[in-house]
Order: sequence, then structure tokens, then C-alpha cells
Amino acid sequence: MLSERLLSKTIGLGATRLMRSKLTADTSVPAPKPGHEYLLYVHVPFCDVLCPYCSFTRFPFQEETARRYFKALRRELEMIRDLGYKPTSAYIGGGTPTILMDELVRTVDYVRELFPTVEEISSETNPPHLDRELLAGLAGKVQRLSVGVQSFDNALLKRMDRFNKYGSAEEIVERIQNVHDMFETFNVDMIFNFPGQTVGMIERDIDIFKTTGANQLTYYPLMASPGSEKLMQTCFHGQVDYRLEKELYHAIFDKMTASAAQGGAGFYATDIYTFAADPGAMIDEYVVDYGEYVAAGCGGYSFLGDEIYTNDSSLAGYIRRVEEGTMSVASKIDMGRANGKRYRMGRELFGLRLDNRAWARDFGRPVQRDLPVEYGYLKANGAFATDNADELTLTRAGRYLVLVMMRQIFIGMNTERDRQRTLLPPEERKMFTDSAERQVAAARAADASEGYYTY
Repeated sequence: MLSERLLSKTIGLGATRLMRSKLTADTSVPAPKPGHEYLLYVHVPFCDVLCPYCSFTRFPFQEETARRYFKALRRELEMIRDLGYKPTSAYIGGGTPTILMDELVRTVDYVRELFPTVEEISSETNPPHLDRELLAGLAGKVQRLSVGVQSFDNALLKRMDRFNKYGSAEEIVERIQNVHDMFETFNVDMIFNFPGQTVGMIERDIDIFKTTGANQLTYYPLMASPGSEKLMQTCFHGQVDYRLEKELYHAIFDKMTASAAQGGAGFYATDIYTFAADPGAMIDEYVVDYGEYVAAGCGGYSFLGDEIYTNDSSLAGYIRRVEEGTMSVASKIDMGRANGKRYRMGRELFGLRLDNRAWARDFGRPVQRDLPVEYGYLKANGAFATDNADELTLTRAGRYLVLVMMRQIFIGMNTERDRQRTLLPPEERKMFTDSAERQVAAARAADASEGYYTY
């Protein structure tokens, strides 16, 4: 446990410092480099409910603003095309991309028109949009649909303010059962390590998942940034317990990969916390397959080489920039070569295998000699099942260590998003204040229904 706590603290502090962006005079990402493969990330920042644990760039849905945003988004996609990008895959995240289905379908069609190199598209959604008639416009155009469920525990859903807006666990299961066959890959997003969550609750959630017909499950660890921790404590009556996280994670991994005869799901692990019936399916954590990606949309991150370009996180600012004829780049992070290597090591191991031959080709020597401190720490803590000139693969202990590494990197990014949120115009900041008050009210209503009282 000490090794994981030390790793968590060290990487957490480093990631928070590293991910702090600086304003830039650049108004555009650079042109693509010959021979590099890119993913296109498209961000749709609107939600009906702003969940207390989420730090992604998102805003309460207003139709008029959203339609204006989608128009600007398609214009920014044109600018990316004009730079010469030819992505092979596209991921549409949020927010809730399906919140205005006609606009999303038009945008998906435009992505296909602008980027004929795109072979597959993944889109996120939320439970209320799991309707065959509503999703018909995406069928055959989007290969992977990912629905944010988070938990099949109704008490937790009430504390997230999702129960009344998005439906009960039973309703969500029925909706998934009715639409999962419309897409090649149907993914369910879940979160573990909510305050009060137990191994029994996790195992029950997986048993319920097995009845849905979905062929992929992504089970994220809770990544509460410092800015969301206080609200989390209010809504869930407790702090995130990272001592429990390890036990919950191993329970998830074991049950998802165990055979049906053993009471498991019989799925393949395709990265640290994604499990699929088809091991070759596209996954949520596209960073595993794509070291570089270019982003369109408010608050989007473009990872290009050792640099990260961040788009304007203000909704009004984003639309203004694009309508004035420029891309929405507002700030920049220079990781540097050493941190760029560390990030690559983490994301490859996150995919359960580091290709050491490719590493030596790109950097002139194998990872064991190129990053001796990082490699040595992981090896000393029993992280590697395979450790040779061809590859590094992970033990059971190693999988959790890598989860800790990537969790802290993502929390560092979320901390920067929280900081950017404090710089929003007053009218946009007020949206989050109002939303937090509604979340607290929903949690108190859940308290009353459960007979829970605070004094």
C-alpha cells in the first residue's frame, strides 16, 4: 500500500504542476507531421445534469446556444481539415453529444465528408437518449456508442442527481437492452470508489450489466479533483477512500474476466479498466491507440508531440473565436521530451503492453535504459509479468500501479479544468454555482428518503 500511496502523491503533484497551461499567442494547432497517425476528438459540452464528480468542460443545456455552438464546431472542423489532418478515427465526447440529435447527425455526416480517412466513430450518450427511433440517425454512421450509467445502484443515482433526470437502474437496463444491437460496440461507462461503495455493490452492478446485452464495459476509478471533492463529500457523506480502491479494482477485474461458468462476464481486458467481448473493439481511452490527437470544441485538448494545446473553455469565448475566423486555441502546455516519454510509457502500459522494439526504434534504446528510474520503481514493486527487449506486460500488482499513475495524470488534467473554470465570465461561473446547489438539494432529498439525518 505504501508504494501506491507514494506513487499517487508523487505523480499527483507532478501532474498538477505539469498540466497547468499558459496563455499562448497561437490561435491554431500546428499542421500534422508526415507519417504520424492522429485521432480526431470532438467535444460537445452540454448536459441536462452537471454531475458532482465530473470536471470535464460542460454547461447546462440551452437549445439556442447549443445550435450556435454546433455551427461553430463544424467550422472549426473545417479549419482542422484545411491544416491537412487526416485522422483515421474520431471520438465525440462531452458533455452529452446526443443532446441535440439532429445537430449531432449533421456533424457526424460532416466529419465523414471532411475526413474520408476516418474508419470508425465513437460517440457518448446518456440513458434518456437510448431510444431506437432517436438513435436511428446514428446507426451505421457511428460504430461505437458509449452510455454513461455510472452505477446501477438507485441510492447512488439519487445522490448524483441522475435518478429523476435519467431514470432508475431498472429503466436504464431496459433501455440498453432495447438498443444495444444497433451498434457494433455498445459500451457502458461505470465508476467505482464512490464513498460508501462496497465490493458487494460492485459485484451486483456487474451482474446487472451482464443482463443488458452490451458488449463492452469501462469501469473508471473515481477521479475527484480538489475542486470537486467538497461537493462530493456533501453529496455522498464521505471522502474518496483510495485504500479501498485497490480491493474494488481487483474485484472488478476478476469478475469481468472470469468465465460465465465461474460467475463472471467472460470478457477480455483491453486496457487497465476496459473489458470487451471483442478484444479489438474501439475503447473509451483512445490514448491507448493514439498517442496524438487533435481536438475541436470548447475545452478540447490536442496532444501533439510533446505539446498540449487547450481550446477556450468559455462557451461564449469559444464561439466568438471561431465566428471571428480562428481556431479556439487559448493556452498551451509544453510537456518537454522527458515528460513526453513518461506519458508515453504510462499510456502504453495502460493498454497492458509496452512495445519495447518500437520504443528503441523511436528513442535509440529500450525503455529499461531510457527511463531507468521509472522502470526501476515499477520493477521493484513487481509490476512486470514480461520484461525483455520485445515488450513489457503487467502483473496483477502492475495493473493497479498503472491505474494509480494514470488516475493521477487525469486528476491533474481535471485540476487544470477546474482552474480554467474559475476564469470563466461571471454569467458562466454562476451556472456551476446554481448547478451545485441543485446537486446538494438532490442529495438532501436522497437523505430524507433513506432516513439519513445530519445535525
